[in-house]
Amino acid sequence: MKALLLVNRNSRKGKEKLEEAIDLLRESGLEWIEATPKNPGMIADLIRQHQKKVDCVIIGGGDGTLNAAIPGLVDTQLPLGILPLGTANDLARTLGIPNALAEACRVITEAKMARIDLGWVNGKYFFNVASIGLSVQITRKLNKDTKQKWGVFAYPIAAIQALEQSRPFRAELVLDNGERRHVKTIQIAVGNGRHYGGGMTVASHAAIDDQQLDVYSLNLKHWWQLLAILPGMRSGDHTSWSFVDNFSCREVKVKTARRRSINTDGEITTQTPAHFRVVPQALKVFVPVNESSS
Repeated sequence: MKALLLVNRNSRKGKEKLEEAIDLLRESGLEWIEATPKNPGMIADLIRQHQKKVDCVIIGGGDGTLNAAIPGLVDTQLPLGILPLGTANDLARTLGIPNALAEACRVITEAKMARIDLGWVNGKYFFNVASIGLSVQITRKLNKDTKQKWGVFAYPIAAIQALEQSRPFRAELVLDNGERRHVKTIQIAVGNGRHYGGGMTVASHAAIDDQQLDVYSLNLKHWWQLLAILPGMRSGDHTSWSFVDNFSCREVKVKTARRRSINTDGEITTQTPAHFRVVPQALKVFVPVNESSS
């Protein structure tokens, strides 16, 4: 097996861990071509350029780096191996890929693959979650320095700062069965995977291979309600609260009175009005032998 190795050297662990990962892959007998993208926008093109020279793509980085690779992976259908070198590593967590590099390399060399779904909104793909509202403000509060200083704790710190400025907005959701729901909310999240935002869970039953989107809306009337559901957001049990509207679907459209930014896998990429859908079994990924992709 020959791989294209793409590593985000600017990620929190990229500089420290790159040589360790290369040594581990070398010991396994894997051959590879290493390419270093100068920016995330180059990743998909690098995959396309090397598609006839390699059997798979190995990406070392976080969820933003992985998201940037999706168009190239979709076009070439090369299997994806993940070295979790980012801050949150939510896709790796969803797939059961260990944070320890030696174990993550073993997942790739054991070569068990599974097909997973992708989310899609307004022409943009996502692995984990796309969202409108509070999470967009959190993303704007997060920056490279904050994540390097605080690691995964940067997310709750940014959330507290963003909550102070958050205001409810009205939205209309049109489901694939024609049902219309009107909400006054601080956040709408549309999940393809299971984890997002540094380990939060979009729904207790969510899986990345179930050909469904899991949607929730936080229809809060008081700030303390968010504090009440925070523990449940780690497990996905927050959807049991009466002020959290939630459902599963294959497709949903969201309209808002004014254009609102949409966060896909931690990057602000598009705006409302939004058309979300699931793309079933879109990619092959390496997964642990003793794990399913869900």
